[in-house]
Amino acid sequence: MTRRLPLLLLGLIALIPATAHAQILDNKLEVFGGYSYMVFHNAPSASLNGWEFSGEYNWNKWLGGVGDVGADYGKWGGVGITVHTYLFGPQISYPWRITPFAHVLFGVGQRSGSGLNNTSFAYAIGAGIDYRLAPSFYWRVIQGDYLPTHFFGVKQSNMRFSTGIVFRF
Repeated sequence: MTRRLPLLLLGLIALIPATAHAQILDNKLEVFGGYSYMVFHNAPSASLNGWEFSGEYNWNKWLGGVGDVGADYGKWGGVGITVHTYLFGPQISYPWRITPFAHVLFGVGQRSGSGLNNTSFAYAIGAGIDYRLAPSFYWRVIQGDYLPTHFFGVKQSNMRFSTGIVFRF
């Protein structure tokens, strides 16, 4: 038995690269880029237009990790403002021709304009639908996020809506 143990361990060690290679082949990468519309809720509210980019690494067919960057621009109270967001977190999805997904993302938001800048904790709770146009090429029909921020000591209960193109490889 003691002579077989080293052979068994050697055999298990030899299987590790094959298992890791199979997992790499099963994982998918997703890249999204598109238009973003934010309703910036502060007194008064503002409508902001911008962009959003995200990347997702799928650990399996239904669970992945997302990194999301966005910027929305507009006027609030007659003053030009910009809101940047840098978020990351888990996303669940059901990949098929029509792919529903939901995520909870955490990170920071940054508001700038008229010489005043402020950074706050931000998070996004959201969901959306991707529609397959061709293999590896999807249209993000809609993504909606509740995206609260807390700039200058005041809470903003923002909503963000996005649409754009998704590439999966």
